[in-house]
Amino acid sequence: MVTAVTSMGRSGLYDWLMQRISAVVLLAYFVFVGLVLLGGVDYASWKSLYSQTWMRIFSLMALLSLGVHAWVGIWGVLTDYLTERLMGKTGNVLRFVFQMACGLTMFTYLVWGIQILWGY
Repeated sequence: MVTAVTSMGRSGLYDWLMQRISAVVLLAYFVFVGLVLLGGVDYASWKSLYSQTWMRIFSLMALLSLGVHAWVGIWGVLTDYLTERLMGKTGNVLRFVFQMACGLTMFTYLVWGIQILWGY
């Protein structure tokens, strides 16, 4: 079996499964937050909700899921459209550069999100 070095998982099935699991976590998180917002919320109740450990962990799971989901999606798009056949000899180099830029951006957002969630 051939695996790409810049792929997140070991196989296409693993990446597919990771994207589906992350989508379910994101759906659960945004449905919950949507229901909280529909129920009416003020600053004090919003702050008390996010000061609870279980909500921070749930938010961290959503943040990690967003990173995984985005990485698998970006990897799929870049490997489909930035190829040697379409871009010439620089296709693989361009794909690698874009993947590293996207990875660095997602890592920065992840660290920033963790700092926001767990910082005081």
